[in-house]
Amino acid sequence: MIEVSHNRQKSRFEYVENGNLAVLDYQERNGQLALTHTGVPDEIAGGGIGGALVKAAFDHARAHGLKVLPLCSFAAAWLARHPDYEDLRAGS
Repeated sequence: MIEVSHNRQKSRFEYVENGNLAVLDYQERNGQLALTHTGVPDEIAGGGIGGALVKAAFDHARAHGLKVLPLCSFAAAWLARHPDYEDLRAGS
């Protein structure tokens, strides 16, 4: 299981495996969580880590009454594959 942590000080969700840090950066303002960048090192890529980071961000948004603006192309593609989170898209 991929355990994602929320680093509020750095405005990102994180996952560390064997010293490799994967992140999903965001900006929170006006009741929105703007997802700006997803980065997973090649050494740990391909195991669903990026998706776990994005899901953690959407779950956080749902729990805190925020809308999500998926500016990052990876996050936007993830949302397209998970219509059950579409209600969280900013503007919906």
